[in-house]
Amino acid sequence: MSVEINIPPSLQALIDGVRQVNIAGGTIGECLKDLTLRYPQLKTKIFMRNGKLPRGMNIFINGASAGPRPLDRSVRDGDKVHIAYIVLGG
Repeated sequence: MSVEINIPPSLQALIDGVRQVNIAGGTIGECLKDLTLRYPQLKTKIFMRNGKLPRGMNIFINGASAGPRPLDRSVRDGDKVHIAYIVLGG
């Protein structure tokens, strides 16, 4: 199974401008772990120390929000996953 992960511009600079990566996995969490194995420099940007996604990071599957627990969300062959950051502030 292959899932396409689209890398946001803020992270592309860390991996030599790579925009998309095809990853294998059954959940978004598995796919993101595989991504960080391929590109270890992304690990601290994608996962906090507790293994959760950082505040302000949103995950979308085929254009729709992955919901409140994106790491557990199942993915299928051919799905397109987008990592997006929202601007936080006060």
